[in-house]
Amino acid sequence: MDANSVIHAEVLVLGGGPGGYTAAFRAADLGKKVVLVERYPVLGGVCLNVGCIPSKALLHVAQVIHEAEAFAEHGVSFSRPVIDLDKIRSWKQSVTQTLNQGLAKLVKQRHITLIQGVGKFATANEVVVEKADGGQQTISFDHAIIAAGSHPSKIPLFPNEDERLWDSTDALALKSIPKKLLIVGGGIIGLEMATVYHALGAGVSVVELMDQIIPGCDKDLVTPLQRRIKKQYENIWLQTRVQAIEPTDEGLKVSFEGKNAPNSEVFDAVLVAVGRRPNGKQIAAEKAGVAVDEQGFIPVDSQQRTNVHHIFAIGDIVGNPMLAHKASYEAKIAAEVISGVKAGFDALTIPSVAYTDPEIAWMGLTENQAQQQGVEYEKAVFPWAASGRSLALGRNEGLTKIICDKESGRLLGAGIVGPGAGELIAEAVLALEMGADAEDISLTIHAHPTLSETFAFAAEMMEGTITDLYIKK
Repeated sequence: MDANSVIHAEVLVLGGGPGGYTAAFRAADLGKKVVLVERYPVLGGVCLNVGCIPSKALLHVAQVIHEAEAFAEHGVSFSRPVIDLDKIRSWKQSVTQTLNQGLAKLVKQRHITLIQGVGKFATANEVVVEKADGGQQTISFDHAIIAAGSHPSKIPLFPNEDERLWDSTDALALKSIPKKLLIVGGGIIGLEMATVYHALGAGVSVVELMDQIIPGCDKDLVTPLQRRIKKQYENIWLQTRVQAIEPTDEGLKVSFEGKNAPNSEVFDAVLVAVGRRPNGKQIAAEKAGVAVDEQGFIPVDSQQRTNVHHIFAIGDIVGNPMLAHKASYEAKIAAEVISGVKAGFDALTIPSVAYTDPEIAWMGLTENQAQQQGVEYEKAVFPWAASGRSLALGRNEGLTKIICDKESGRLLGAGIVGPGAGELIAEAVLALEMGADAEDISLTIHAHPTLSETFAFAAEMMEGTITDLYIKK
């Protein structure tokens, strides 16, 4: 292929993460000639390579270590685990490589043209790619789908050039286990990394600006996790901010301010996990006439269409929540609309999961939102201390909560905290999408003894038919 030749795509997809590759695959399956542009040598984006997938591999390592420790109380004792970082790292990489190879095979099977390099708009119908080999490639297109994702937020006042100051990608590289690790940000990413590094032997401290960890999640769901990690971690400082970070020979000297602010402390490493920013300002969108807001998000309609009729956008770059499963859902909509299929964003909810220990998962309306919106609701909370399966796992701190419309009993939201909550939330999502009410859920026979039946027990509490607990009338 001549470096300066123009190739034509019926559908050009900019970005090869979960949104981008899904859009490319769906468009190809619908008969379109697709060109996919990805800046890195492998597909999968942040999620597969430096996000969801490697973090889950490391979280599984953490789970095994924690379970082995905990079972000493139940009569099974193991010697202290020997941590071989090189082996853990190579196993984690083998997981991502297997998925990378699978995606590369799917690209070939679908006859998609894959170009590696950084793509930017030149006009409303052309993208120029600065290729990895130094050449340029111009691609003209009938339709484009922007799936350029997001990047970790950096705090300008911090010494970002210091290799002891990490973002999530650095934390997942697992180069070393710091003796003292500070995590700035008590959201999902920060707490998942805290889970991993604590299990591997780091002394972990967490600092969070808000008055609870995982802000945005109902407090009763967060409380079991907070109680557990309070015993495990060195410190959890809430309503506290990092004022400054000063590099010294001994480590990074961090000073704090806020309600419970400690004196300055020196840490071997500091992980900044204060969210992610969209890449909307990095693709020369203005040359295509595509509107980008001040934050870098690209506004779209319910068909994922930008203000330019033939250009679509999906995933992190179109707004929160920045979740891979939202991106792939939106990807199919964009590809289908371009291909003449009637499609639009009509999901009633997008589930959220913190893969901490215990896991926290929620979907639909939260209790906080219901109160803010003045929604008349009823709730039921089933404690896992009354679940035979939970007790058999040696874990009784979990709970399952459902929120229903006061008048109709229709399910509005649900939250689960406990081992496996991320798997269990799927039933609640399906129930909401199908318009189920508490009676539908309570009359659905669940296998016993399972954690899934706690969802039915919560519904029985709502209905007043529960026999596994005594509730005074």
